[in-house]
Amino acid sequence: MRGVRYTKTFRAIEIGDGGDGRWAAHAGPAMAGAEDFWLTEEGRTPEGAARARELFETHLPELVPALDGLAGQLPSPRAGTLLTLAAVRPFFSACTQTGTAGTLLRNYDHAPEHCEAVIVSSRFLRPVIGMQEAGWGLLDGMNDAGLAVSLTFGGRHVHGPGFAMPLVLRYLLETCRTVDEAVGRLRTVPVAIPQNVTLVDPGRAVTVHVGPDIPLTEAPDACAANHQHLPVPDGQERVTRTLERLAAVRAAGTDVTAMLRPPLYQQAYDQWLGTVYTAHYRPADGHVTYHWPGARWEQSFADFSQGERTVVLGLPEPAAR
Repeated sequence: MRGVRYTKTFRAIEIGDGGDGRWAAHAGPAMAGAEDFWLTEEGRTPEGAARARELFETHLPELVPALDGLAGQLPSPRAGTLLTLAAVRPFFSACTQTGTAGTLLRNYDHAPEHCEAVIVSSRFLRPVIGMQEAGWGLLDGMNDAGLAVSLTFGGRHVHGPGFAMPLVLRYLLETCRTVDEAVGRLRTVPVAIPQNVTLVDPGRAVTVHVGPDIPLTEAPDACAANHQHLPVPDGQERVTRTLERLAAVRAAGTDVTAMLRPPLYQQAYDQWLGTVYTAHYRPADGHVTYHWPGARWEQSFADFSQGERTVVLGLPEPAAR
């Protein structure tokens, strides 16, 4: 569908290790009241909070100091539980992504008003740049070792104990240098809903399927849309066009222009299936470019530019003949 267009303001912020107040200045207002919306009923209980903390300490121990440092800057006593992302309601999106050795390209498809739209440069354990979600998680990102990762929803509405994937992506980038190392760690981390993760480094690219009910499984190639190992029902395909998009991204490869036109560029914003941004990571060079129709924003470890950009989402009507 053409003609439905939105404006969205993206911000770029540098937060260091999160301890000097810059993260809190942004996250405090953005997360005000978020506990009531995002925490599960169990997560609001002392027992549920204790289980989330135990899960975090068991599987993501390197990030415990960062978790405590961030939570201590927020006024809510439930902030620490929320930031574990181990007791939150499941949330779903669309997305398409593909990778080759040294390059990761993805479209993030969601409702524009529910995308944080914040590009963050951080140094919790190492330098990381990515698109923030849920306070300190990442929808996609890269680290200074040349590793880049990105997620898509796996298309199956099942839910189990585990973490929301944005925090797992943060963990992988903070603690891993290569695809092989990241895949090995990902095998050991429980995730709450089915997700597809594409990982690239200078020598390898792979997509893996994970979920609360399946073991980690490598996909046939480094491409992903919104399904995994099961056949896609006709009704799901009509709504999400996941098979059509997967075929299109396989044919296009890492072609940015293809991501900015149908069928990869989606405009069903009222169904939470519109393309909010396109990200093109070249992690070996430390560069990422975010694209929108008619606009782009380049960022890098060497030259991270803070500020704001207001962009137009949606494709213009074709010119009349």
